[in-house]
Amino acid sequence: MARILFIASHRPDRAPGQRFRFEQYFEHLQRNGYQCELSYLVEENDDRVLYQRGHYLDKARFVQRCISKRKADVARMDDYDIIFIFREALMTRSTRFEKAFRRSRAKLVFDFDDAIWLQNVSEANRSWAWMKDPGKTSKIIGLCDLVFAGNAYLADYARRYNPNVTIVPTTIDTDEYRPASRGGEGPVCIGWSGSITTIQHFQYAIPALQRLKARFGDRITIRVVGDGSYRLPELGIEGLPWRRDTELADLGAMDIGIMPLPDDEWAKGKCGLKGLQYMGLGLPTIMSPVGVNSEIITDGVDGFLATTTDEWVEKLTRLVEDADLRRRMGEAARRTVEQRYSVNAWKDRYVQLFDQLLNNEHHGSHNGTV
Repeated sequence: MARILFIASHRPDRAPGQRFRFEQYFEHLQRNGYQCELSYLVEENDDRVLYQRGHYLDKARFVQRCISKRKADVARMDDYDIIFIFREALMTRSTRFEKAFRRSRAKLVFDFDDAIWLQNVSEANRSWAWMKDPGKTSKIIGLCDLVFAGNAYLADYARRYNPNVTIVPTTIDTDEYRPASRGGEGPVCIGWSGSITTIQHFQYAIPALQRLKARFGDRITIRVVGDGSYRLPELGIEGLPWRRDTELADLGAMDIGIMPLPDDEWAKGKCGLKGLQYMGLGLPTIMSPVGVNSEIITDGVDGFLATTTDEWVEKLTRLVEDADLRRRMGEAARRTVEQRYSVNAWKDRYVQLFDQLLNNEHHGSHNGTV
């Protein structure tokens, strides 16, 4: 049985990027001859300090612990056939561990789902920005035998530094994500999901939501999932924290899912995960036509694309007023996910890509030099 060491920041089931890009394939890989092991850095206790201001001593200790962990990974790197790096081995400027892995007998795979070569530091860690080097992404890509890019925009960037790039979209486990039965009673719930670091994107929908609230009043409710501290009394919003055990219920309580984005370089690198989650649950979904979103949704068929506030208002209004349109569009959205963005649609491709890599069908095989 071949062995894969997955190098990532977060423990299993904690980070959406990891869950929806590779963790949900572990069982299928195991059944097809690949033993999977995840080496992660952020423990549950670390969550409490990493995304808050201050805690400098704790953060410094955390970095030291991470370095020790990665040194241990390097010490056993020749035990593996593939080392799969999700974004980076260490959350600092350093590429020393990726360079070390390059000297192993293992093939190196790099996977990324955001424009991580652009500087993007959470507000709480602004003073630590000097420790980050977004430019290191290109160096890591150049070290690897194969690159998984979440969309065409990311793939175009990666191909500047490595010819062996394949687009692997972020996918939904449609056995877990199932459409909820929707009662026709009560207010229509318009929902957004994300995290403390992406709540800024929700702001782009607020002008449209204000107009909708003025028009429909108590006929609509607005739900924010992912930032438990978020409050917007004028729209009746009290944010819910993200919790793995209630995630499906929190999303399933929505009638319409929204994914507003700015049209900037960072947003172009996004892989549409929020929208795909809504769609996998059979929810009619409205997204900004930025990056891959325009590929995921065919406007007016399996969802809506909206740019201006007027467009957002018009399309949301149609969905609020027409339960049958919500149902039809939700069913079409679910079919799109099943056919093009599901684990079932991609699981054999993962196995095939790893098989090809080990059988030297990719030209980027390395000989132990950096």
